[in-house]
Order: sequence, then C-alpha cells, then structure tokens
Amino acid sequence: MLPADALPPGHRAGERGLRRASVAIFLAGLAVFAMLYQPQVLLPELTRAFSVTPGAATLAISVTTGALAVGLLVFGPLSDRRGRTVILRVSVAVAAVLAVATAAAPSWEVLLVLRGLQGFALAGLPAVAVAYLREELDPSVASRAIGLFISGNAVGGLTGRLVGGLLTGVGGWRPATAGVALLALGCAVAVWLLLPPARRFVPVPREGSLLRQLAGAFTDPALLALYGFAALLMGAFVAVYNAATFRLETPPYLLDPALAGLVFTAYLLGSASSPTAGLLADRFGRRTVVPLAVLLAGVGVALTLARPLAVFVLGLCVLTVGFFAAHAVASGWVATRAALGGRAVGQAASLYMFWYYVGSSVAGTLAGRAWQGSGWTAVALLAGGLLAGALVLTLLLVRTRSLAPG
Repeated sequence: MLPADALPPGHRAGERGLRRASVAIFLAGLAVFAMLYQPQVLLPELTRAFSVTPGAATLAISVTTGALAVGLLVFGPLSDRRGRTVILRVSVAVAAVLAVATAAAPSWEVLLVLRGLQGFALAGLPAVAVAYLREELDPSVASRAIGLFISGNAVGGLTGRLVGGLLTGVGGWRPATAGVALLALGCAVAVWLLLPPARRFVPVPREGSLLRQLAGAFTDPALLALYGFAALLMGAFVAVYNAATFRLETPPYLLDPALAGLVFTAYLLGSASSPTAGLLADRFGRRTVVPLAVLLAGVGVALTLARPLAVFVLGLCVLTVGFFAAHAVASGWVATRAALGGRAVGQAASLYMFWYYVGSSVAGTLAGRAWQGSGWTAVALLAGGLLAGALVLTLLLVRTRSLAPG
C-alpha cells in the first residue's frame, strides 16, 4: 500500500479535475434521486391506475429504497477493494435503463420488481460518492464538493417530482416515468464522459471475511450514533413528503398533480442549504451545526399542521432546509470519522446510507398507513417523533471524543 505522501495531490480549487468531478457527481446525484423519488408525486395516480391503497402505493418507493439499502452493503465494501469510478458510472447507467423498462411495466407486481432491481443498481452512487470526493479532492474543497453532491440530490428529487407531476397531468404515470428515464440516460452519458479516473484510490486489503470487516464499522460509538441518526432523519423527511402528495389532492387544497408537483420546488432550498451547511460546519464545527439543523426540521414539521396552504408549504420549506443541512454535514462526518479511526471509509459510508434508506423504507410505508388511518396529524406526529429521536442522538454525538488531531 502506498503511503499518503506518495499519492498524487487531490484536485484543488480552480483545477479542471475539480470542476469535472464536481459536475459529474452533481449530475449523478440528480439522476439517481430523480429516479428514486419520482413516484412520490405519482402516488395518488398509482392508486387509481393499479387499484391499490395509499399504503400499498408507497411500496413503489419503499421497495426501491429497501433494495438500495441492501445494495449499499455490497457496493461499499466492493469499492474499497475495486475502486469507485467504475461503480459510479455503471450504477447510474443501469438504473436509467431499468427506469425505461419500468415505464412499460404491465402490472403492479412487475412494476415493484423492476423498482426493486433499480434500487439495487442505484446503490452504487450513495455507497461510494462521498468516499470518492474525499479521496480525490484536496481537503480544502472536499466539504464544499460533498455539499454540492447533496444539493444535486435535492435538485434531482425536485426534478423528478416536477417532471412527474407535469407529465402525469398530460398522459398519466407512464409518460411521467419515461420522461424521467430519458433525463437519467442523458445524465448517465455525461457522468461516463466527465468523471475523472481515480488517482488517489488505495485498495483496502482483504483481511478476513466481509462480515468481520463490516463489524469493524460498528465499534465506534460515534459512527453508531450517526447510523441511527441517518435512519431517523430520513424517515421523518420521507414520511412527510410521501403523505404530502395525498394531502394536496384532498380538501381543502384539491390540487391536480401538476400543481402538487410545483409545491416540491421547496427542494431548491435544500440544494442551497447543503453547501451552506458544509461551510458553517467548517467554521463552527459539526457538533454545533447538526443539532441546530434537526431543530429547524422539527419546526418545519410543526408548521405543516396549519390549515392554510401557504403555511403548509412554508413548513415543507423549513423542513427541507433543516433536513438537507443535517444530512450534508452528517454524511461527511461519517467519512471523516471513519478515516481518522482507521476504518474503511467506503464501508462506513455505505452503512450510514444503509440505515438512511432503511429509515426511508420503513417510515415511508408507515406514513401511508398513518394517512389512511388518522390523516395528517398522525403523519406529523410520526415525523416529529423520529426527529426527536434524531436530536437525542446528536446530543450524544456532542459528547463523544473527537479523533481529529489537536
């Protein structure tokens, strides 16, 4: 294994490699999250097209995020041994092809199978993107690039919902799915051409079984707290957005899919809060920024309980800002903590994202059932409880010992 001082320097500010890596990872994040959460705005349409309940319709998302969580356990360790670049390129391309197939699904069961396969393919990006950026970029710009990647996730989530909502109003869920698939194919081509090859990657030697190496990522209390934090934070966010599509189509709002999709422009605020949170974390520390971001997200959930549409949308905006700020800083925290502790970065990052998507799968489905049973109040209580648990974990993180020099 090469010593750190024998490796080429990371891409720095103003260099072409930094621009290419940042744009490629941004577009990859856009494509992945457009495909992943596009069905969110289609949930009411799916209930009508396939004659399923709202709780069952949320499986179009939960099956995908559940399969993605499993894929993270494969691609994270694999990237530590085989490299990041190929996994990033192939992941986006295969997922885009599966998106095209999903648009032609003849039945509900086939659609769920294709969405599951797509989720597994999508796992390549969240499993290795942060590790790639941390390795290939100079530390002075890595936090900002990770924030840009998270903002790409936000833009992708917004794009999938906007395109889905607009095309659903034109021709139903199939044109909506096909439109996002074409967008993803274009992004996949760009990622393949732009992403710089890795030049600082050092393979992690095979030391014992995969399960033993994964167990090593569970020995740090701070990493354990970050894994739980990811599940609770993402669970709260997805619970609100899954149920919001149903609420917006019912009294007193009665919005059609195109207008409901416009409500999700709140995601633009997430694309701004992610890099901003990275800068604030560099200045004031992660242990200060993350709890404040969770509190902000909780205020957003509380605002959604109000009846006026403007206040409901304001609540979504505040929740989105807090969520993306907390996630951007916490995901970078995992990579840094693992590296300082001598653990495999890819494995730690993949475990963080594993629990992130487990939270999405479980809470997303629970939100559909909560809406069916008791309406929006039950959804808000579910999300608020999850955020309260996340806040407790951030307070535990504040008390853990720092591994940073000095």
